[in-house]
Amino acid sequence: MHGDASTGPEIGLVLYPGCQMAMVHGITDMFEVASFYARAQARAPLRTSHWHMGDDGTFTRAHDSAPGMSGDPDVLIVPGRLGPLADADEAAPYARWLLDRHARGTVLASTCGGAFILAATGLLAGREATTHWFFAQEMQGRFPDIRVEPGRIVIDDGDLITAGGLMAWTDLGLRLVDRLLGPSIMLETAKFMLINPGGREQRNYSVFSPQLTHGDEAILKVQHWLQSRAGRLVSVPDMMRQAGLEERTFLRRFKSATGMKPIEYVQHLRVGKARELLEFTRRPVDQIAWSVGYEDPAAFRRVFARVVGLSPGDYRTRFASRTELDAVA
Repeated sequence: MHGDASTGPEIGLVLYPGCQMAMVHGITDMFEVASFYARAQARAPLRTSHWHMGDDGTFTRAHDSAPGMSGDPDVLIVPGRLGPLADADEAAPYARWLLDRHARGTVLASTCGGAFILAATGLLAGREATTHWFFAQEMQGRFPDIRVEPGRIVIDDGDLITAGGLMAWTDLGLRLVDRLLGPSIMLETAKFMLINPGGREQRNYSVFSPQLTHGDEAILKVQHWLQSRAGRLVSVPDMMRQAGLEERTFLRRFKSATGMKPIEYVQHLRVGKARELLEFTRRPVDQIAWSVGYEDPAAFRRVFARVVGLSPGDYRTRFASRTELDAVA
């Protein structure tokens, strides 16, 4: 069970020795502000919790804005730490617990050096992730199978989200508010907290957020597998084998769980990857099409325009990172 009709989605923060408490308290306050605006719109507020590992290795809520209710969080965030980063032994019990929550549909996130604990789950292997620029080289050395991108503030990969430096929790918090409560509440929250959302809301408005809390374990397994494969070619039979289901059953359950047909879902994932490349690189559109799994650039352009409402070129003109535009000016 995730969230609740009376409280809305739950965001949990994973406490561990030395974690950045300024971030914990700051983002907790942000979610309370967002909940104020949600209530004003007759929407269910966010449930915010802090999770602590006991001496027996079990995890319980040390703080809960909706005490007495059970269930797994919809999102779990691992804060950073100002002191030495978590080594393999320290990270192991947290990583095992996070891995189990992820298998049940919880989205995992990290800020700053918290990415080292998230990386210890193995889930970031083969994916892009960010951390504080000061720790980027160490992270790449410890986890060579992760594509570390220290220049990025937030990398939202659907079921895994990483945020960069010490204050990137503000970016992560607004991203989650937008994702869970919508862009209007995100903007109200940013204005109240005097945080300049910059260009965030432009990308957030149409970020593809896959449904992961539907409870169908076979389909969730396929979703995680698709997310990890990024732009590589996949087919419906490939997905059926991952799910261990016959075609008719798989198609019915996939549509019921995600609200999309399998091919449509894959198209949204690929377009999401393409948007990131259009925003943050100057790679040619045809090369981007190939990198996200389209051998035919014309087909990619048609799918992109249908999903986003803009051609790839128009999208880049409107939303490309200012750093990238300056670099080629």
